[in-house]
Amino acid sequence: MKLNIFISMTGDDMLEGIDQLHGSIFGDSEGLAVKMKTKPDLLVLTAMDGEKVIGYKMGYRLNEDTFYSWLGGVDPQYRRNGIASKLMEKQHEHLTEMGYKMVRTKTMNKWRGMLILNLKHRFDVIETCTDEKGIHKIVLEKRLPM
Repeated sequence: MKLNIFISMTGDDMLEGIDQLHGSIFGDSEGLAVKMKTKPDLLVLTAMDGEKVIGYKMGYRLNEDTFYSWLGGVDPQYRRNGIASKLMEKQHEHLTEMGYKMVRTKTMNKWRGMLILNLKHRFDVIETCTDEKGIHKIVLEKRLPM
């Protein structure tokens, strides 16, 4: 497995792989590339098996101190191999190098694996909220090392 970091939009081949994986995990990837282009200081990490995207993690700057870890997932055939943890650790290492002090994310109760992963990596639940579609979200934050 190889990890890649992109500090802007990825190339078309990589974007296609992310798009396909995102669609297979979440059921829809329509408009993902357009949304990615609107995010400030987008950071994308991918886990690769040869030429195949088997995992990804992306996020963007909320403000000068806080980064929002927005989307991510691992191909179901590759789960339980620590790929999500490796992507998260690499993301946090890079964010620390970039001077961020905090990383924030949101998840839902139905994504229990992601909730547990965040808790294992020392995120704190800071609040819950209901979005504009009426979906209940769990908001988590983690202070990055100085």
